[in-house]
Amino acid sequence: MSDSLIAALHRLSQLYAYTSLQMHEMMAAQAGLSGTDQKYLGFFITKGTMTAGELASLTGLTTGAVTGLIDRFEKKKLVSRQFDTTDRRKVLIVPDKPKITALLKPLYQSFSNESQQLIASFSDKEKKIIAGYFEKAIALMTATTEGMSGSPIKKIKSSTPSK
Repeated sequence: MSDSLIAALHRLSQLYAYTSLQMHEMMAAQAGLSGTDQKYLGFFITKGTMTAGELASLTGLTTGAVTGLIDRFEKKKLVSRQFDTTDRRKVLIVPDKPKITALLKPLYQSFSNESQQLIASFSDKEKKIIAGYFEKAIALMTATTEGMSGSPIKKIKSSTPSK
């Protein structure tokens, strides 16, 4: 592959990331959230109930930033704090998944449907290549993040097909 094609693909990848940020910020604003807060709700949808420490570890946020995040979500009644029944020193952050879904799904429904149609338009061979790119890009981003933090990051489980 030529250097110019690699550079063009790199620029497209950057444009994809920037455009994704713009879209998610706009959708979050429609829901009355910041783009970052809206993305962190995704951790709760994916992982479910967790402690503030687990969320800090997962996101890389400081415990103070996580407290502020949880306070904002709790104010909007998207999560609640509950004492762990086995250890009252531990506070669990419990997401209200139906409420979060009701807030965000209408904003993403059309995009989600069109994305699925776009993916369906590729051949199985092309889908495997695209999946391979994303898997390798995720691994590269994870390694970069771990290199900066000096410790492993918690991985989000994906429901994507494997090769």
